[in-house]
Amino acid sequence: MLPDLAISDSRAFVGTMNISLPDSLKAFVDEQVAGRDFGTSSEYVRELIRKDRDVRKLRQLLLDGTALELEGPADDAYFDSLRDYVSSSKR
Repeated sequence: MLPDLAISDSRAFVGTMNISLPDSLKAFVDEQVAGRDFGTSSEYVRELIRKDRDVRKLRQLLLDGTALELEGPADDAYFDSLRDYVSSSKR
């Protein structure tokens, strides 16, 4: 089963964290907030943290998958069966 990636729980306790940035990084964050769909710099930083967490989860899933023994060759038929599995699970 795949983890729930990029899903936040709005009911979770919200803590605070203050960070210091050099002026050049603060300017970059301000540009990202102004030019994208972020209301505040906090929203932008939260999104970056979520994406990093998701990358780490995905990386671990891939590493876990490499530890599994294949039941057969990873050929076109194998990948076709994976695509069929994913398509049928979306319904």
